[in-house]
Amino acid sequence: MKRSNIILVVATILISIGSFIAVLLANYSPVLGLDLQGGASVVYKPAHTVSQATLQQTISIIRNRVDALGIASPNISQQGNNIVVQLPGVKDAARALQVVGQTAELAFRPVLCQVPAYTKPPKGYTPPASAKTLACPTTSANTSALAYVPSTPVTNAASGQNALLPINNTTSARYIVGPTVLTGSALKSAYAGVDSSGNWIVYFSLTPAGSPKFDAMATKYYQKQVAIVLDGIVESAPTINAKTFGGQGTITGSFTQTEAQNLGLVLKYGALPVQLQQQTVQTVSPSLGASSLKAGILAGLIGLAAVMIYTVLYYRLLGIVVLLGLGTTAALLWAIVSYLGHSSGLSLDLSGVTGLIVSVGVTVDSYIVFFERLKDEVRAGKTIRSSVDKGFKRAFRTIIAADSVSFIGALLLYLLSIGPVRGFAFFLGLSTLLDVITAFIFTRPLVIMLGQWSRVTGPGFWGMARGLGSTKQGVPAPVGATS
Repeated sequence: MKRSNIILVVATILISIGSFIAVLLANYSPVLGLDLQGGASVVYKPAHTVSQATLQQTISIIRNRVDALGIASPNISQQGNNIVVQLPGVKDAARALQVVGQTAELAFRPVLCQVPAYTKPPKGYTPPASAKTLACPTTSANTSALAYVPSTPVTNAASGQNALLPINNTTSARYIVGPTVLTGSALKSAYAGVDSSGNWIVYFSLTPAGSPKFDAMATKYYQKQVAIVLDGIVESAPTINAKTFGGQGTITGSFTQTEAQNLGLVLKYGALPVQLQQQTVQTVSPSLGASSLKAGILAGLIGLAAVMIYTVLYYRLLGIVVLLGLGTTAALLWAIVSYLGHSSGLSLDLSGVTGLIVSVGVTVDSYIVFFERLKDEVRAGKTIRSSVDKGFKRAFRTIIAADSVSFIGALLLYLLSIGPVRGFAFFLGLSTLLDVITAFIFTRPLVIMLGQWSRVTGPGFWGMARGLGSTKQGVPAPVGATS
């Protein structure tokens, strides 16, 4: 036996087993997609046309928010002008989706006055067309002066205009606020906490550039109310009681613990540069995901068992080669998928499992092509020893051609498709690539070694008798002979 063949076989086995053990010791395992472990998926669309740079900035902010929630291996991607967010294994899907999609546009605006939410204007009154004309009444007795205040808040007014904004957790009153004097860009960080009264609030610190602007605002509106507005809703409207704040402040309101934590999180990573609209939302319960996983594993095991039984019964010793080759490929696949899952966020979903199951057929096809070529050489009167190398050279061209078609098809699917189809294409392409490598560095040298093993004699032991047909045709020479 050639030492090079032994080295190739042993090295392949050691690499596959070593990589498998390495990921186990690192506590790595394939990261399951949301359809296998449950979770949530949402597709967002910008409310208006935006540039690619804005979309990428939005994705970056969303990713920071998701990471802060502690969700393992999220998948956040751009598909056309949409943003797809997949959160496998998330326990509180409602909270996660609220945090992810919230614009979190923070603004500090002076309060002009508080007005009731009128539902019907007085007869004969025509409300102004522009939000700029929103103003407070000059006298409390002039109740008709409030008639222009609509019941529907004017939240879409430009930041340089007056606006009629709702008060959080209140439906009976509104604030008329002046133009924005400071935005959330002045904030450096934010976090939730509890004040001396046990109420949940949000602490924030200001950037070096934002701190003097905040103090200037405090000086201008000293002893007056300034509304803290988040996404068009007044969270609180405290009275400014100091002219300097030393780069720090608090946001108070009727917050629950979750609301305060969510607000602190979104303010910490900044507002989204564009308002997002939910297009589709999908949630999968953990129990349904577990059922899908069990079904996928069962289907794979049944298919693999059928392949194992067939190859061993039909090809005998060569069937054992198939099992060893599949085991080697499976160990390498497990290691690669586990590593990519923890390093690059690759997740294995149901479509990926389908791709792996299909790849078993692709791999077995390669073995069958090789073994049938080997039979052709033996049928021509050559020994098994000489037939292995010649048969593999001819079969390898066919294997390369067939696997190339599968790989190119998988590559095109991955590049041109979206959603689950990409998972199918990726795992099919990865398995096909490993099939070519394993065939050359493992299957070929292993079969050559078996062909040179003197204890393995007779075509029946190799599953050749059935393939050679009538004994009147060429009869193979003994294993060790030359042709």
